[in-house]
Amino acid sequence: MAYVFLHLLPELGVFQEELEGEVGNEGWSFLESHIYLVAMLGLIIFYGLEQMVKSAKRRQADIREEGVEAGVFWVHIGSFTLYNALIGYLLVREHYDSAWGMLFFFIAMGVHFITNDKGLRAAHKEEYDRYGRWLLAAAILVGWAFGLVSEVGELTVSILTALLAGGIILNVMKEELPEDRESSFVSFCLGIVGYSVLLLIL
Repeated sequence: MAYVFLHLLPELGVFQEELEGEVGNEGWSFLESHIYLVAMLGLIIFYGLEQMVKSAKRRQADIREEGVEAGVFWVHIGSFTLYNALIGYLLVREHYDSAWGMLFFFIAMGVHFITNDKGLRAAHKEEYDRYGRWLLAAAILVGWAFGLVSEVGELTVSILTALLAGGIILNVMKEELPEDRESSFVSFCLGIVGYSVLLLIL
């Protein structure tokens, strides 16, 4: 949570400043001042996927249609495969101020992957253990390898980062602040404050 508000969102602001006056294509020029719209689009896309999964689960429970869940599983896992590949790619493109910054980015993404893993396993159970987790793990490596051998333009990186930011915001709110599980407000606050202090001083 602290990573989203203290690093990821400010980074979008930096991207927006860098893009001002740099986009020559009229069709993309609106991004110079509306990069946050792309982040909102990322949030909408992942929210739509979550609603699709919930709807399919309810429909399957009502009519016992086995093919419904299989199709939804592959759409859901496919989207998170792209999501993880994007994170892997941006790991290479990310600029770190220090080794500590790199370490805390690694910790933030590690915790994020663990929470996503728990949520996807709860949603898809055996299918996730059999196929999903391996695809998601491989996707990070594929994205990282692609980042090592290729480099895309600043506009593309900005769009990808904004889409990723929207997805991360939704998944953080959904998995790290769940309504249906017991949680401790004090522990939540301590975690936020502690990680925020580390991000600000390092």
